[in-house]
Amino acid sequence: MLFFLLTLGAAIPAYILGGINGAIITSKLFYRKDIRDYGSGNPGLTNFYRTFGKGGVLLVILIDTVKTMAPVIFGGWLFGHFTDMGPNEVFALDRFFDEALFGQLLAGFFVMVGHCFPVFYKFKGGKGVMAIGTAVLVIDWRLALIAWVVFLVVTAITGYVSLGAMLGTISFAVSMLLIGIGGLAEINIAVLCVLLVIIRHVPNIQRLAKGEESRLSFGRKKDDTENEL
Repeated sequence: MLFFLLTLGAAIPAYILGGINGAIITSKLFYRKDIRDYGSGNPGLTNFYRTFGKGGVLLVILIDTVKTMAPVIFGGWLFGHFTDMGPNEVFALDRFFDEALFGQLLAGFFVMVGHCFPVFYKFKGGKGVMAIGTAVLVIDWRLALIAWVVFLVVTAITGYVSLGAMLGTISFAVSMLLIGIGGLAEINIAVLCVLLVIIRHVPNIQRLAKGEESRLSFGRKKDDTENEL
């Protein structure tokens, strides 16, 4: 029962906050426009920058960072604090279950779900990459370093943001195994994060297989919707 309540306590706020979109909020607040009506229609940082330029970008990043870090920190605290209040056979298996880490990963996953399927925007959202990329910064700096380096290197070499995003997310889960962070429960959630990112990138995978995926362009004019996160 305790596990169920803690799961709800971490997952629900994470999903709701994950549905907050910095690009939509900033475009309406500062430009009195809806970013979804411009460019590719994708309410993400890439389309925001292409449409409005540098103005407001920092606010978009700030909103999307806080909406992810806050529930991840809270999820870790919630599981770490309340599972230490008394003996509990489920949470006593420290070898297989790191309570705080589990809470962080659980919240991170549901932030991703909220980002991908936001209740505020008819369940039409992004691909979850920035959500997991931000969450891992809270979870463990080593995992974050590996994941971000993989993402940046692959993107720089190939020009494919989608490929870098997927490999960066996969490296996050693989690094947990190699470094020995967490147990079976935590690895399972990391795998769910990877699967969600891959599922959201199925169209990109199909284009990559056909050699039709667009490469990264830093210009604001060029239509590069496939590379948006």
